[in-house]
This record gives sequence, C-alpha cells and structure tokens, in this order.
Amino acid sequence: MISTSPPSHGESPLRTVQVLGRGGSGSAAHVRSLAAGLVARGVRVTVCAPSGAEDAYDFTGVGARFERVPPRADPGSVASLRTACGDADLVHAHGLRAGLRASLALKGPRGRRVPLVITWHTKVHTEGTRARLVCLMERRVARAAAVVLGACSDIVDRARERGARDARLAPVAIPAPRAHRAEPQEPDRARHKIRAELGAVGRPLLLVVGRLDRHQGYDVLLDAARAWCALDPQPLIAVAGEGELRTALQRRIDAGKLPVRLLGRRDDVPELLGAADLVLLPSRWEARSLIAQEALRSGVPLVATDVGGTRELVGGAAELIPYGNAAALARAVLDLLGDPARRDALAAAGRVQARSWPSEDDTVAQVLSVYDELMQTRR
Repeated sequence: MISTSPPSHGESPLRTVQVLGRGGSGSAAHVRSLAAGLVARGVRVTVCAPSGAEDAYDFTGVGARFERVPPRADPGSVASLRTACGDADLVHAHGLRAGLRASLALKGPRGRRVPLVITWHTKVHTEGTRARLVCLMERRVARAAAVVLGACSDIVDRARERGARDARLAPVAIPAPRAHRAEPQEPDRARHKIRAELGAVGRPLLLVVGRLDRHQGYDVLLDAARAWCALDPQPLIAVAGEGELRTALQRRIDAGKLPVRLLGRRDDVPELLGAADLVLLPSRWEARSLIAQEALRSGVPLVATDVGGTRELVGGAAELIPYGNAAALARAVLDLLGDPARRDALAAAGRVQARSWPSEDDTVAQVLSVYDELMQTRR
C-alpha cells in the first residue's frame, strides 16, 4: 500500500476534472476507483458524466463532486463541460469520445492552458466511411492530449501512430467489489444453486460474459458449439449479456438445437463464475478484459482469443486461440473438459497471474505521478 497522506501541491489542493462519456462499466468503475484514491490523497475531484452514472457509481459517495454533462459533442454540452472545467488545474478524460469533448471544451477562449490526460481504454470497432471518421477522431484526441495512458501496449502503439506526443502503458486495475447484495453462502451451496437454476446439474457449464454484438465473436461460439453437442454429458453454454444480436442469436440457437442459453443482463457474475467449469472469451479484440481478469482471479480456467492485450494480461495462464477459428475453440474446450489436471493447473496459474496485476493503489499512484509531472512542467 502506498501512502494516502495528501501530497503537497502548493498552497491549494490540485483540482482535477474526470470526464466520462457513455463508457462501459469498466471505465466507469475505474473512474470511481480513481476518484476515491485521489480524494484520499488530498486531490479535489469533479466527475463530469451523464446523470445515470452517478446513480450507478455514487461518485459523491467517495468524496468527489458530480456535474451532470450529457455525453454529446454539441455546442451546449461542450459549453457545460467547459464551465465545469473552469477552475481545473488538469482534466482527465476516459475514452476517445470523452477525450474529444474535453479537447473541444479546453479549446475555448482561456488565458491559461490546462493539461489534458486521456486514458484510452479500448478500440472503437468500425468499418467503411465511419472507420475513417474514427481514425480522424483518434488523431485529434491523441494530438490534443499532454499524455495518453493506454490500457494495453496495443493501444499505446496505436496512440503513437495517431500522433500522440507522450503515450504510456497504464494498465487499469480491476476494482474490488463494492458491496455484497445478499448474505454470503457456502461456495459449494452457491455453486449448486446457480447450476440448478441454469439446468447445468451433472453437465459442464461454460460461461461467456459480454455485450451481444458482432465484435464479441458469438458467431464463432455458436459454430464451435456444434462440436460440443456430441459430448455426453452435453455442456451448457451460458451467455450473460444483452445487445442488438439477441434475436438473431436466439434464432440460430433454436434452429441448430444448440446447448446455449442467453441469460440477458446479470448482476451476479461473481456467482456465475463460481459455478462455471470454463470461461470463454471469443472476442475480436480486447484490451484488458474484465471477465478475463475475474476468471483468473477466481481460479476458473479461461479459453480466449489471442488478440489485443489479452496475451499481455494473462501470460501463460489461459488457453489462447486465433480469433475467428471455431475449430480451434471447439478443440480447446474439448481438450480441457477431458483433462482435469490441465484445468487445475490453469486455475492455479490464473491466481498467480492475477497477483502480478497492478492494484487500485498502484493505478492511482501512477496516475498521480503523471499529474505531478504535468504540474511541474507548468511551473
């Protein structure tokens, strides 16, 4: 643990604004964790985000000030953000779109230059004309930032390609659970309860967690599931998540009589993990997948595509396969289900790998060191 004593920043505390857009749960949880750590170290923090973000993450509960700012780049929203950043010493945006809005807000008529830090959490997946627009946005955001913090080396390289003056690797720590929703249960009892609810008693349970969109590799997952149908007992694939592909996926599942259940949005992922035999991550690209981190930390063997920052995250503690290769996915799962010793070895290796990741304190310390460096440069 690093010291939580407030650092010296002159006569008044450092004033920061954290800008959050429509970011997923990972970036919002990171901002809450970062706000808590900064406030504990004597930094004044204002979080600018949609009103729903405060309801879900309670930024004021960790001592931050909250300003409702719509996640749009129209003149009114940019003006609101500019007002919120009026007395900031430093602005930190989380995500590309938040970075674009922050860069526009800081470009207004000002007598002083406020440093902009951007944490780039993930890539935007687009094709055709929209992909060119995203490239332009990436270039503008990368060049506007004093420092770009990339969640994985792949993103750091991308930021440098887009013209970032200073791009650094800054792995985001997985936040600790905020609270338990119910009375804790014995692990074996909770596992049996979940498996009975899902219809996975006496059969392997394969867990997938993620939004139902085409970048998560669900087409490949369903192709691979055909190979698992021949097993006895037949594995059940449980998919926790919601999205625009739900109807199309359910149609394929029904037509092929595949052993797949779409669970919808769930708030009991830790319990689902505790019941699972394997976690599958067939994504097209990931930076630092939350479910991959949770699986390794929980000791659940992981089969994942070797894309983005996944290898950097998991090391040798998971089975990595090429993206888009249904045969490789099917084979990896079949091999693991037939090899309990290998599953045990991966579970143990996963827990060891998880201990090598930065803690929330480590993440706050790195970010605060960047802030201090930028403040020193301004003096």
